[in-house]
Amino acid sequence: MAMNLFPRHALPAVGIVSALLLLSACQNKKPEPPKAGAPEVGVVSVSTQDAPLELDLPGRLSASQVAEIRPQVGGIVVKRLFTEGSQVKAGQPLYQLDAASFEAERARTAAALQKAEASLAVARSKAARDAELLKADAISRQAADDSAGLLKQGEADVAVARAALDAARVQLERARITSPISGRVEISTVTVGALVTANQTQALTTVQQLDPMQVDIVQSSAEMLTLRRQLDGSTGSRQLQLMLEDGTPHPQPATLQVSGVTVDRGTGAVTLRATVPNPKGTLLPGMVVRARLLAGVDTAALLVPQQGVSRSATGDATALVVGEGNKVERRRLVLERAVGNKWLVTSGLKVGDKLIVEGLQRARPGVVVTPVAAGSASGKKGGAPSSAASSAASAASKGA
Repeated sequence: MAMNLFPRHALPAVGIVSALLLLSACQNKKPEPPKAGAPEVGVVSVSTQDAPLELDLPGRLSASQVAEIRPQVGGIVVKRLFTEGSQVKAGQPLYQLDAASFEAERARTAAALQKAEASLAVARSKAARDAELLKADAISRQAADDSAGLLKQGEADVAVARAALDAARVQLERARITSPISGRVEISTVTVGALVTANQTQALTTVQQLDPMQVDIVQSSAEMLTLRRQLDGSTGSRQLQLMLEDGTPHPQPATLQVSGVTVDRGTGAVTLRATVPNPKGTLLPGMVVRARLLAGVDTAALLVPQQGVSRSATGDATALVVGEGNKVERRRLVLERAVGNKWLVTSGLKVGDKLIVEGLQRARPGVVVTPVAAGSASGKKGGAPSSAASSAASAASKGA
């Protein structure tokens, strides 16, 4: 017969003690943390695109035609016939010099011409009469030859007098100084009463044709050869977009002129020239502009977002890509140029690579990640429990 070790009245106490021990064990047991998931990163798939290749070249504007106005005769300036800074036409008078002496010379030569013509008329009449007398054998041949010689001398005298009159008229016309071209006239360097001399070194003023304008662009001879090849191809363009000093674009495009360039022996640079319409006179000679040239279109370019490319301590361009097994790999890139907000990559990436552009702070080489399309990453960090996992752990603890 089994002996009861606990009295009947002690059984409730034993049960209470067992329950307390079981509850204490459940409370001391910690829930296991959920396994850390792979961090999500936003990626873009590298593919070929059509990339316009733009060249940004510095240039300086100049007038298409420039005429420095200098006097061709000497004299006193008696009148200025233009408004400084205004538009003038070819042949328009600019200055009037004192023409009294030139007018007197013209009158003298005109009188000399009249005298020569009168002498010629007498010589012509005498020569004709002596020729008739010679036929009648009324005078000697010597006398007839002398009359013919005087006729020719009179004709020569008339030609000389006429040439002198023409020269006097030219000098008189040059006393009124005109513009050889149409354009905008600069300020005058002389005033009324100034004495000017023929072919002096100082210009009285300058006339510049500002429509169209010229753009002189300086670049190296190596870049020039590349530009020539691109312009000779089907994708090249001769149109330039000019950016002014304040950053605003000029509304009319410029046309690049490549022919007739020479290489500077000292600098190895080439000066290209482009022409640009300037109907409103916005462009002025001497202004510095930036000329943007569409040099061509690369139909198989690898363009990647700039936020996916970083620089190492040595300045090398690097990028993180998702490789086999979703492991992060670091690639060293060779960049050619920026195209908008993207980099043109020539080495280091290939078509189909998954370039990481979001979540770069969570991606390390060798780490396994969860790639998602850029813009849709949830931002979950690996190793941190999600809200669902925390709720499940709390429920398990309460149930225990």
